[in-house]
Amino acid sequence: MLVARLADLRPPHPRGPAGRMQALLAPVVFGLTLIWFWEVVVRALGVPRVILPPPSAIGARIAASTDVLWVDFVQTFVKGALSGFAIGVGAALLFALVVDRYIFLRRGLLPVGNFLAALPIIGTAPIMVMWFGFDWPSKAAVVVAMVFFPMLVNTVQGLAATDAMQRDQMRTWSASWAQALIALRLPAAMPFIFNGLKISATLALIGAIVAEFFGSPTRGLGFRISTEVGRLQLDMVWAEIAVAALVGSAFYGLWALLERRVTFWHPSQRGR
Repeated sequence: MLVARLADLRPPHPRGPAGRMQALLAPVVFGLTLIWFWEVVVRALGVPRVILPPPSAIGARIAASTDVLWVDFVQTFVKGALSGFAIGVGAALLFALVVDRYIFLRRGLLPVGNFLAALPIIGTAPIMVMWFGFDWPSKAAVVVAMVFFPMLVNTVQGLAATDAMQRDQMRTWSASWAQALIALRLPAAMPFIFNGLKISATLALIGAIVAEFFGSPTRGLGFRISTEVGRLQLDMVWAEIAVAALVGSAFYGLWALLERRVTFWHPSQRGR
C-alpha cells in the first residue's frame, strides 16, 4: 500500500530535482521491502545458508571481500565486457553504414548475421577460449559476437525509419548520401541506436560472465561464481551476483540517461 501511494504521487514539478527524487522513491522502497521480506522469511523458516543465505550475510560478505570483488569487477567488466562492448558496437555501427549504402550487402549478409547470432553462447565460448586464450581477450570476443548483431539490426532499421516524403525532400535539395545521412537519417535512427545500445549493455556483462565458466585466470565474476558454488560458499556467490546486478543496472541506466538527453524530441520521451 505504501509503494502504491508513493507511485500515485504527482509532484508539482516532475522534471525538477524533487520530482526526479520522488520518482525514485517508490522503486527504492519496493526494493527494500523485498530485501526485508527475504531476510524475515529465511530466518523465520531456518533456511540453510547453503541453499539461500539472508541479505545480511551477503552484505557482510561484500564488506569483508571488497578487494576480491574489485579484482573480479575489473577483470570481467572493465577488461572483458567493456572492451568487447566497444569493439562490437563500433563494428556494428560501421557495418550498418556500409550495409545501408549498398543494398546487395543487406540482402546477402544480414541473413548470415542472423544465423551467426542464433549460435548458442555455450557452444561459441569454448571455441573463443581456445582461439584467444584464457585471459580477457577471449571474453571480449564472446561479447563482440553477442552484441554485434542486435546493434547492427537496430541501426539498420533506424536508418530506414525516415518516410518517403523526407527522403524526397533531401533529393530535391540535391543532398548526397552522406549529407542526407548526417542531416536526416542518423538523427532519426537515434532511438533505434540507443535501443541497441541498451540491449547490448545487458548482453555484454552476461556474455563475459558466461565465457569465464569455460576458462579464465583465477579472477573474474564468472570464475568466482563457479568455484565458490563448488565450495558451497553461497554468500560469496550471491555477493558476486549482487555486484554483477549493480554494475549491469548502472551500465544500462547510463545509456537510458543518454537516450533521454539525445532523443528528447521523440514521442517515447515526452511523457517521462
